[in-house]
Amino acid sequence: MTRVSSAREQGGKGARAGRVDRVKADRVKVDRAASADRAAAVIAPRAAESIDRTPDLMAGPNPFVGLRPEDLVSTAQQIGAQCLQEPVLVLEQQAQLAQDLVSVLDGSAPLPSARDRRFGDPAWQDNPLYRMSLQGYEAWRNAISGFVRRSVMDERSKHRAAYFTSLVADALAPTNTLLGNPAALRKIMESGGMNLISGLTNLVTDTLANGGMPAQVDKEAFSVGKNLATTPGTVVFCNDVLELIQYAPSTAKVHARSQLIVPPQVNKFYVFDLAQGKSMVEYLLAQELQVFIVSWRNPTAAHRDWDMDTYVGALIEAIHAIRDITGSPDVNLHGACSGAMTMSALMGYCAASGEQLVHAATLMVSVFGLDAQSQLGLFSTPEAVTAARQGSQARGVLDGEELGRVFAWLRPNDLVWNYWVNNYLLGNAPPAFDVLYWNNDTTRLPAGLHGQFLDMLTLNQLATPGTLRVLGRAINLSEVQCDKYVLAGMTDHITPWKAVYRSVRAFGGHTEFVLSSSGHVQSLINPPGNPKAKFFRNDANEANPETWLEGATATQDSWWKHWSQWLKQRSGPKRNAPAGPGSLQYAPCREAPGLYVTEA
Repeated sequence: MTRVSSAREQGGKGARAGRVDRVKADRVKVDRAASADRAAAVIAPRAAESIDRTPDLMAGPNPFVGLRPEDLVSTAQQIGAQCLQEPVLVLEQQAQLAQDLVSVLDGSAPLPSARDRRFGDPAWQDNPLYRMSLQGYEAWRNAISGFVRRSVMDERSKHRAAYFTSLVADALAPTNTLLGNPAALRKIMESGGMNLISGLTNLVTDTLANGGMPAQVDKEAFSVGKNLATTPGTVVFCNDVLELIQYAPSTAKVHARSQLIVPPQVNKFYVFDLAQGKSMVEYLLAQELQVFIVSWRNPTAAHRDWDMDTYVGALIEAIHAIRDITGSPDVNLHGACSGAMTMSALMGYCAASGEQLVHAATLMVSVFGLDAQSQLGLFSTPEAVTAARQGSQARGVLDGEELGRVFAWLRPNDLVWNYWVNNYLLGNAPPAFDVLYWNNDTTRLPAGLHGQFLDMLTLNQLATPGTLRVLGRAINLSEVQCDKYVLAGMTDHITPWKAVYRSVRAFGGHTEFVLSSSGHVQSLINPPGNPKAKFFRNDANEANPETWLEGATATQDSWWKHWSQWLKQRSGPKRNAPAGPGSLQYAPCREAPGLYVTEA
């Protein structure tokens, strides 16, 4: 465990040093629109909507653990063993496949579904050869999935096998080949084969510069501070772990109690301030709320020992700075994903120590553990967890690019093969899409915190009273009595909503649970005005999430509106907006978005 360094603080060093000792310190813009055809035009929307179409069942590896080749080999071997153990089932599936293929040849097979966007080109419906190819592919895929579904494997093994067979089936889709993709063949005719040259260039570039993965976004189209993270603000406090940004008010009056947003350590903060019209920060400011945000430092191997105590201690320092700047004795705290886990640890510490720092809290798309009913940890075996821990300890950090690869293989059709087709077969540049730029702007996790996250998730430490110690205190979330607003995404493939629902039942006090109709990222970036936006509410305190959903009421709108009203009721009276950032003790350091967000 490390003590939070305050070497970069501006003013007030003596007072803060005492505290350190006490706490242990959807719009898509395609770059080459003129050359993009119908297939390329839907690439970015598919990536954004992919998480809106993800069932819990197909969740796979835990990103903190990763996906080892040996685990996939073991799953393949288990499927092979089932084939030997159940020859009758194999013959039945083969017979069904033969019957389906005969119906494809004689024209009696049903027309292929148009729901799969990979096969959205009209040729898959109109051209007999392409139609038969698609029908044959679907018959083969159904035969494999049918075997897994009907096998005698236990449920967990079935889910692993389903994930493995889906990876294989997705990779072998005809759309991933030149001859099997009508849009690519049409592009060859239109461009005189220049798309093949461009595609080869993109392939070589991605092999050399992107770890062999197809590039998802045109990184030259965006710049943090210029067309991303542009809401006016000032860094008013800084230590070795974080920068604290205070945003300039956009209204004459503001509520007295401020809002502090805690982003995930595995991503940069500007998902909350993405772009004008998509910025949660911008929206909250318009609601007469004072907004601060944490920008985490991107750790290196030199910071390998940073752990939960380090991050919680840094947050406590930031909250004390906000108290001095605003005059309010506490804050409303909001966090997402691993940031919400960190602020939960902070609230548990406050409950155990008696320090009153948090008035109300919002937890977004975050789970506390991999419970038996969640599929996110399908490959989180003790061996895999140990290997992941040893890997980060050896390097000092868990690299953000590794996390990115795991996230991509959770949704390979939309985050891998989609760009394989666009970049290499069609020869197009990756799209200019702000969400994907942020997603690819990776960060690292220090080995100490990574190891603790592994323990917290696999041992369910946050939800189990007394098993997690924070700054010397054994925490019990049932003692956290402040009001909480909890957001989950119905189609979230990273933190499945039912697991979120079960996790937050560990808290005491009142909890408002809201279920967005979107996925992990799209639930966060949910500004009003989207006609597809919808969320569900139910005031009943049901033990079963499915029972809760059955009694829930749907509202056709963004959850941001409901949330802002909830926040206003807990943000104190209005007063004149501050004339400038900071205070005498916490003088402005630099303009937002600060330095840490740009560190590689």
